[in-house]
Amino acid sequence: MLLSRYQLEFLEAGCDEAGRGCLAGPVFAAAVILPDDFEHDLLNDSKQLTEEIRYQLRIEIEQKAIAHAVGVVDNIEIDAINILNASFLAMHRAIEKLHLNPQFLIIDGNRFNKYKNLPHQCIVEGDAKYFSIAAASILAKTYRDDYMKQIAAEHPEYDWHKNKGYPTIKHRETVMKIGYTPYHRRTFRVTDPQLELF
Repeated sequence: MLLSRYQLEFLEAGCDEAGRGCLAGPVFAAAVILPDDFEHDLLNDSKQLTEEIRYQLRIEIEQKAIAHAVGVVDNIEIDAINILNASFLAMHRAIEKLHLNPQFLIIDGNRFNKYKNLPHQCIVEGDAKYFSIAAASILAKTYRDDYMKQIAAEHPEYDWHKNKGYPTIKHRETVMKIGYTPYHRRTFRVTDPQLELF
């Protein structure tokens, strides 16, 4: 069962990102502040859910959240500052866009670049432990998927409407055969055996 809050003293926002391991497209991040009494039977790490359920949950999250926002860092910026820093920057941009200022942040993962003077706590697999991080994972994932489906029409041969920019065998083979698009991350090695196949 997920928990509603990490701490009870300060107004808390959960943050997560989507698209870190992709060959193409931006990294998206979301920040979400939920009511203290928020509970949901289905809400969990976005990777554990079907696409249909993720989109259903996005509607509920946006209706019930006290505040929510999405931040984006494109592939050009990713290549300039590296994907880890780009993930943190996307979270910073999401936090910046919240119409309420959080007083405490809980971050999915084990590292984070401090945002202004806000205290934060990194939580490994936080999207499977706290509702606000799970909600942020849903928003980041669905908004990124929307974007990838949109640009897929420009470059249908890369199959982005299905793989969303992740390094599937077909995606990697297409890059090696016909090259990069303006949306590809040039610093990611297409033939790297460490790249996880999806």
